[in-house]
Amino acid sequence: MKATAPPAKRRRGPRLAVLALVFCSLLVPIAFLFNRFPAVYVTDERPQQEVALPSFDRLVVERDRIVHEVPRQGGRDVNAESEDAHGKNSEGNIDLHHQIDTEHKVKVLPAPKIEQAKPVPVPVPPRKDFSDNNMRRPRVPSADELEKAKACQLEFGSYCLWSIEHKEVMKDAIVKKLKDQLFVARSYYPSIAKLKGKEALTRELKQNIQEHERVLSESIVDADLPSFIKKKIERMDRAIARAKSCTVDCNNVDKKLRQILHMTDDEAHFHMKQSAYLYNLGVHTMPKSHHCLNMRLTVEYFKSTTLDSDDSPVHKFNVPDHRHYIILSKNVLAASVVINSSVSSSEETRNVVFHVLTDAQNFYAMKHWFSRNAYRESAVNVINYEHIILENLPEFSMQQLYMPEEFRVFISSFERPTEKSRMEYLSVFSHSHFFIPEIFKDLKKVIVLDDDVIVQRDLSFLWNLDMGDKVNAAVKFCGLRLGQLRNLLGEAMYDPQSCAWMSGLNVINLEKWREYNVTENYLQLLEKFRNNDDEASLRAAALPISLLSFQNLVYPLDERLTLSGLGYQYGIEEKVIRTSASLHYNGNMKPWLELGIPNYRKYWKRFLARDERFMDECNVSP
Repeated sequence: MKATAPPAKRRRGPRLAVLALVFCSLLVPIAFLFNRFPAVYVTDERPQQEVALPSFDRLVVERDRIVHEVPRQGGRDVNAESEDAHGKNSEGNIDLHHQIDTEHKVKVLPAPKIEQAKPVPVPVPPRKDFSDNNMRRPRVPSADELEKAKACQLEFGSYCLWSIEHKEVMKDAIVKKLKDQLFVARSYYPSIAKLKGKEALTRELKQNIQEHERVLSESIVDADLPSFIKKKIERMDRAIARAKSCTVDCNNVDKKLRQILHMTDDEAHFHMKQSAYLYNLGVHTMPKSHHCLNMRLTVEYFKSTTLDSDDSPVHKFNVPDHRHYIILSKNVLAASVVINSSVSSSEETRNVVFHVLTDAQNFYAMKHWFSRNAYRESAVNVINYEHIILENLPEFSMQQLYMPEEFRVFISSFERPTEKSRMEYLSVFSHSHFFIPEIFKDLKKVIVLDDDVIVQRDLSFLWNLDMGDKVNAAVKFCGLRLGQLRNLLGEAMYDPQSCAWMSGLNVINLEKWREYNVTENYLQLLEKFRNNDDEASLRAAALPISLLSFQNLVYPLDERLTLSGLGYQYGIEEKVIRTSASLHYNGNMKPWLELGIPNYRKYWKRFLARDERFMDECNVSP
C-alpha cells in the first residue's frame, strides 16, 4: 500500500501580495483625488509694505479643486498678516504662503520698463435686438440666500451657486409635518419618561416616534406615504398634546430641543459636504462617454491600415508667416470645438495652422480624430508634449503636460462693507506654457487658446496687432493686483498696483519672449517658489510665477474681446453673449459636462461635430 504524500503546504505569500495590490489599486485613485488640487488662501486688508494704496479689497484666492474629503473645506479666511502655524489645516487644504519660500529674495532678469500701451479696440458688430421673451430670466435669490452664499462659497466654492440655482422648494407638506412632529416628540420624550405615573404616555410616545421613523425611512415624498398616514399624524398630535399638558422641567425640554437642533444642523452640513463633494467629483472627472470616445479613437488609430501614412500638410507647420494657434488640451471634443469655432468665424483659413499640445495618453485619440475631420482649409498639428519635451528638451524637468490653472478669487470691499462679496475665477498660464518658444523655435507670433474657449468673431485683426515691446497680449483682471498677493510673491520686485491678467485668448510675441528671456526668468522663479516636487504645491505656484514672469510685459486687450465667467456665473444676458468676440467657460461648470450651465452650453454645442460614428457609439450627445 502506497503511502500517501502529505498535502502540499499552501503558499500564502502570493495571495497576500495580490490582496495588497488590489487594496493599493483602490487607495491610489482616492489619494490622487484628495491631494490633487491644492487650496490657496490670501487675505489682504491694507498694504503695509512698499506703497500706501488708497483702497484695497479683501480677497481670498484658492485653487478650486477637490481636497481631502470635500472640495473646499475649512472655509475660513486666513489672515496673511497673523498666520497661525498650520501649513496644512485640519481638512487637508494647503496654504500656499507656507509652501513658498519667502526668506530669499527672488532674483530674476529685469523686466523692461515700457510705457503703458493702450488697449486694442475690438471690432464689435452692431448689436441685434433680442426679444425679452427669448432671454432667460435668472432666478433671483433672496437676501437670506445671498448672505448664506457668502460663507458657503468660502467653503464649497461654485457648488453654492449651482445649488441655489437648482434649489427645489419642498412641496411635500405631509412629510414636512411628520418631521416636525418627530422633532417635538423627541424633545419631550426624555422628560416624560422620568415622570412617575406616566408610563402609558411614555410607551405611546415611544411607539409613535418609532412608527414615524419607520415611515420616513421608506418615504421621502408625499406620494410614497401609506394610505393610513393621517391616522398616525392624528395619534401623534394627541400624544404631543398630552405631553405638553404635563408638568415638566422646561430647562430639560429646552436643552433637548437645542440638542436636536444642533444634531439637525450637523446632519444638514454633512449632507451639504456630501453633495459638494459629488458635485466637484462630477466637474473634475471626465464623463464616461468622453472616456469611451478616447478609447475607441485610440483603438481605431492602431487598427487603421493607413497608420504610417500621414496626409497632414507638414509644410505648413513651421512657416513663420502663417497664422499659428496653439491649444493645450487633453479633451478631444473640447479641442475640436475650439478649432471648429475659430475656422467657422474666420474669413480666410488657407494659412491657418492649429497646434494641439496633448499628453501621451490622449495623443493617438487626438491624432485619429483630426485625421478624420477637416476644418476648411486649415491644418491641424497634434503634438505629444511629453514626448517632445523628453526627446528635444531633456534638461527641463517639467515633462508632464499641465493645463491652464484656475484660481478662485473672493473680493469684498472694506470701504463698502454692505456690498456683497463676489467670486471670480482667474485663469493663468500653467508651467507647460513657458516651453512654447522652445517647442516652436521657428515661429515668431502665435495665439494661445484655452480649450474652454469658443470664438464667435474673426480674430484676423489680432495678427496685425502692434504690441510694441510687449510679450503677452491679454485681457487684464484688475479685481486682483499684485500688491494683494505680497504674502505669496515674497520679496520679489513688483509693482503693487499692477493688475493680474487672464489666460484664455492670448497673443504671444515669441521673438520678444526670447529677447527678454521669459523662460529663463520662469525657471529661476520656479526654483524659488517650490519647496518640493509635490504636484499640489507645484501647481499652486503657477499663480505667482505667471504674474511675476510677465510683469511689465503684458499688452492690454479690450475687455470686449473675451467674455469670461460662463463656467460659474449665472444670469449673463444673452445679447451680451452673442455680441462677444469669444466666450471663455472658465470655472467649474464646463460646457461639455452635464453640470454645465444649460443656457450657455448651447453656444458651445453649436460647434460640436455632427454625424460622427464614434460619438454615436459612445452616446456623446451633440
